[in-house]
Amino acid sequence: MRFLKYILFLIAFACAGSASAGDSIEHKKQPFFKSLINKAYKIVKAFNDTDDDYIEPQHYNFAAMIQNTNTFEIYDLGFDRGQKIKFASDPSVKIGPYFGWRWFFLGYTFDVKKMNMSKGKKEFDLSLYSSLIGIDLFYRSSGSNCKIDKISLGNGIDTKALHDINFNGLDASVKGFNIYYIFNHKKFSYPAAFSQSTCQKRSCGSPIAGIGYTHHSLSLDYHKLADVIQERLPEANIELDDSFKFKKVKYTDISLSGGYAYNWVFARNFLFCASLSAAIAYNHSTGDVVKSDERYRNFSFSNFNIDGIGRLGLVWNNTKWYCGASSIFHTYNYHRKHFSSRNTFGTINVYFGFNFDRR
Repeated sequence: MRFLKYILFLIAFACAGSASAGDSIEHKKQPFFKSLINKAYKIVKAFNDTDDDYIEPQHYNFAAMIQNTNTFEIYDLGFDRGQKIKFASDPSVKIGPYFGWRWFFLGYTFDVKKMNMSKGKKEFDLSLYSSLIGIDLFYRSSGSNCKIDKISLGNGIDTKALHDINFNGLDASVKGFNIYYIFNHKKFSYPAAFSQSTCQKRSCGSPIAGIGYTHHSLSLDYHKLADVIQERLPEANIELDDSFKFKKVKYTDISLSGGYAYNWVFARNFLFCASLSAAIAYNHSTGDVVKSDERYRNFSFSNFNIDGIGRLGLVWNNTKWYCGASSIFHTYNYHRKHFSSRNTFGTINVYFGFNFDRR
């Protein structure tokens, strides 16, 4: 009997030991996962750490708004003998609702001018703003129908008959991203001006630095352009420069940028933001030229140029209701002895919305 009690005691002790060991393992695992989650939360939270003396944080979980979006694109091309041509795509006008939860904002817009849109035109723009960093993602395709905004053919030739006419011989696209860092992010708020998720209480500015990548594709139908010029200026007997005769040029742009942004609180609940960055860009492009001359046969170059990014924002926000306007402009420059290009595109937004479900 005493032996049986001893055996039962050992079994009970072993079971207790096993339970204790299991508890110990569970106890060790739980802090590990909690620690991992806490570290991840701290990293995410650090993206929106702010100084409450300068920035009013968001007090609501959800937001809803209606937004009007307007976009445009301009291509300036320069060639030998001083000949230049400027193409502009028809601006698009869109409107639609948006719905947001904290950092995430989704919406849908439909084109007001859809019946007049250029064939094949496509657009995608997405900007994400936190206190610490910002990201721009974009894709633009001009489609097959642009306008000749201006053209200069040299030698004092009057080209007014060619201005502001439709031209379906240009096909251009651009895609890429920009990532930038806000140094004074605890006192200066990009979201206050461009995503309405915070409010700037006192005027403040910040240096900004970033990196960017873009890929451009440009195709010009030389014969269509020559036919349009002959039709509009039949008596001029104009000869286009040989460098017009390229089929397609593809540009790659890798850049390092630096600039400054400032939020001006000029009245209660009102904010005006201005931001400008200049980028040193390494450019490389390849293309085809319809000419037997060796200097045009392999149309390629790699060099450094200066690009630019500008932002403007005007907003009224009392933390519950808000309205305003914002704009983003991108300019990319390419220069070579026989060819130069400047691509400018931008977005202008006008919006009205409100926040709800107070935290």
